[in-house]
Amino acid sequence: MIEARMAWIAEDPASRAVLDLARKVAETSTTLLITGESGTGKDHLARLIHELGPRRDAPFLKIDCASLPQELVESELFGHERGAFTGAVERKLGRLEMADAGTIVLDEIAALSPATQSKLLRVLEERQFERLGGTETITISARLIALTNADLARLVSDGQFREDLFFRLSVLTIPVPALRARSADILPLANALLERGARVHGRKGAAFSDAVRKMLTLYSWPGNVRELRNAIERALVFSAGTSLIPEDFPESVRAADSELGGALRSLNDMERDTIRATLEATRYKIGKSAQILGISRKTLLDKRKKYGLN
Repeated sequence: MIEARMAWIAEDPASRAVLDLARKVAETSTTLLITGESGTGKDHLARLIHELGPRRDAPFLKIDCASLPQELVESELFGHERGAFTGAVERKLGRLEMADAGTIVLDEIAALSPATQSKLLRVLEERQFERLGGTETITISARLIALTNADLARLVSDGQFREDLFFRLSVLTIPVPALRARSADILPLANALLERGARVHGRKGAAFSDAVRKMLTLYSWPGNVRELRNAIERALVFSAGTSLIPEDFPESVRAADSELGGALRSLNDMERDTIRATLEATRYKIGKSAQILGISRKTLLDKRKKYGLN
C-alpha cells in the first residue's frame, strides 16, 4: 500500500468524504471502526488518523487478529505474567500497555474468539485490564481502532460476534469504498504507486503508456488498491523499457481492455492468473507471494495445486 506517511489520495468525491471524516475523528479519542473490502486501505487510513491527531508522537501498534492463534492474540493484546501458560517463561507487556497514549489497531477484529471479545468489551467500557495470569489492574489511555472486511451486523445475527461489542465499536464508523466505487482515484493512485515502486526497483523515469492508463481505468480491481499496487510492481519487474505497456501487466488486467474479454472470464480464471503472476514476480517464493496476495501459505499452496501452477 502507499507509504503510511503519504497523504490519502482523494480525487474522487467518495474518497474526499472519507478524508473529511478522518480529519474530524482524528481529534477525538473515541474508539473507531473502519470497514471495507480487503485491500481498500483500511490500515493506511488508520495510520493517517493517528498522524493527523494529537497522538501522532505516541506509539502506533497493530495486531493482526486473523493470522495469530487466539492464545497469542490475547497475549499480544493484554500481555502475560511468568507461568501464565506453557512457554510463558517471563513477564511480557501487551500492546495495550505498551501503546501508552498512542493508538492500537486491531486488524480483522471479526476473527477474535468469544472470550477475547468479552475481555475487549471490558477494556472499551472500563479502560482497564489484567495481564494473563496476573491480578494487577492496569488502566490504559490508548485509542483503539478496529478494522474489518466482514459484515459485523450479520455476524451478530449469526451469533458469531457479540452484539454489545459491535454496538460499542460502531459508535464511530468509517466505511472505505472499494476502488471501483472511487474510479477518479485510480490514475492518481497508480501514479503515486508507480513513483514509489520505481524508487524501490531502481526504475527511474518509468511511466505509463496511454494504453496502460486507459486499461487501468477500465479494470474493476476486485482486489482494490492492493491489487493495483501488485500489478504495477509486476509491470516494473517485467517491463523492458521506461514506458510500461499492457503486456507488462497480468492477463486479468489486460482483459479489461477487451469489450468481451473481461465479461467472459470466470473468477477462477482471474484468480489463477493473479496467483501465477505473483508467483512469477517473486520467483515462486511462497511466503512473499502469500503476503502480497493477502492469504496464508497453506491457502496459496492449495490454490497452486488446484490450478497446476508448478
